[in-house]
Amino acid sequence: IEGRVAYKGPLGNLVYQLVGGLRSAMGYVGAADIAALKRDTRFVRITAAGLRESHPHDVTITREAPNYQIGG
Repeated sequence: IEGRVAYKGPLGNLVYQLVGGLRSAMGYVGAADIAALKRDTRFVRITAAGLRESHPHDVTITREAPNYQIGG
């Protein structure tokens, strides 16, 4: 499959977001480094309905988070 994605700004912005997510995940599992994250992490599959339920809902959003999107 081949396609294009519209320009979304400098690559550094994306890398910054990815590093933030990685640090957050490491904090959740208590991993001090990447090796510990790889060794000690267990992934759990959830349904689409479970994913929707795991996020805030039934609230009025007053300001969208700059680093959070549902459905890309």
